[in-house]
Amino acid sequence: MSPRDEETVAEGDPVLVRLRGLTKHFDVSPPLLTRLIEGRSRQVLKAVDGLDLDIARGRTTALVGESGCGKSTVARLLVTLYRPTAGDLVFEGTDIGRLTDRRALASARRRMQMIFQDPFASLNPRWRVGRIIAEPLRAHGLLDDPAAIRRRVAELLEHVGLRAADAERFPHEFSGGQRQRISIARGLASSPHFLVCDEPTSALDVSVQAQILNLLRDLQRDLGLTYLIITHDLAVVRFIADTIGVMYLGRLCEVAPADTLFARPRHPYTRLLMETVPDLRHPDRDRRPMAGEVPSPLDPPSGCAFHTRCPLANDRCRRERPALRQDGPGQVACHAAEEGRLSPEGGDAVKGMRP
Repeated sequence: MSPRDEETVAEGDPVLVRLRGLTKHFDVSPPLLTRLIEGRSRQVLKAVDGLDLDIARGRTTALVGESGCGKSTVARLLVTLYRPTAGDLVFEGTDIGRLTDRRALASARRRMQMIFQDPFASLNPRWRVGRIIAEPLRAHGLLDDPAAIRRRVAELLEHVGLRAADAERFPHEFSGGQRQRISIARGLASSPHFLVCDEPTSALDVSVQAQILNLLRDLQRDLGLTYLIITHDLAVVRFIADTIGVMYLGRLCEVAPADTLFARPRHPYTRLLMETVPDLRHPDRDRRPMAGEVPSPLDPPSGCAFHTRCPLANDRCRRERPALRQDGPGQVACHAAEEGRLSPEGGDAVKGMRP
C-alpha cells in the first residue's frame, strides 16, 4: 500500500498505523531441568493477545486501562523494541513487524520515536543535553557537520520552550517538566511522523502536566504529528485524545471517539473505569471502587477476559470470546452490548474534568 492509496478510518482520516491480530507472548517458563524435575509445564505470558487498531494520521489515539493490561507492551511493539509473536504491524504501508532488512528497519525507526515515562531515567546523566538531542541526528546519519548539528539542537530546544544555551547543561540541572521537554526535543530530532508517548506526564506535577500536554498539542498542530498516548489517567485522555482504546488483559474491549466514549461508554469495564474518577460537578457522588482483581495473563479466563469481574456476565460470556464489533461511531467487544443487555445509561462521569 503506497501513501497515495492509504486506507482510512471511519471518520475519513488516512491510516498511519494499522494493527491486525497483534500478539506478543513472553515465555516465562522455568529452566528445562527445573521443569523436568518438578514436572512443571511451560508458562507463556500473554501480554498482548490479538489487537486490532487503526491510528489516524495527524490525530491522537490513546490506550487506557489498569496496570498490567498490555499498554506499554503495545508501545514497545510499535517502535520495534519488541518483535510481534503474531499479527500485522503496518506503518505507512509497510509491515514493520516482519522487516528483516536493517536499512528498511532503520528508516522506519527514524520516522517514529518514543517519549518515555520517566524523563530522568531516559536521559543519560553523563551527557550534556546537546549531545543527548544530537544523538538521533548522528545515529540516523541526518547531519554530520558539527555546526549544523549545533544549530539543529538549538532550534529543537527553542521549539520545546527551552533556551539554546541549555545544550551545555546536564539533565540533573533541570526540573522534571524541563527534562520531559528535553526528551521531546530528542524525539523530534529525526523529524518523525509518529510519536509514541508512554505515560508522558505521570511523573510530573499536575500544573506541569498541563504544560507538557499543551506543548504536545502545539507540536502536533505545527508539525502534523501523529500520537499514540499510553496512560491510565482519564483526565489526560479527555484533554488530548481524539480516539480512545480501552484495554483489558491484552485485548481491546472498546474503541471510540473521545467524546462518544465519555458521554456513552458501552463496555462494562469502561463504565467501571469512569465510575472510579472524581466528578467536579458532583464531589459527594458515591464512587464504586473497581471490583475484583485483574486475572493473571499467565492463565487468562476463557471467553470474555472481563467476565470474572463483570456484573452482566452470563454463560456465553464465560464460554465465547467476544469480537470487536461496530457499535455506533465506535467499536465494542461485549456480548451484553450485542444482545442489548446494557442499560442505556453511560453518563458523562468526567465531563467537568480538566488536567
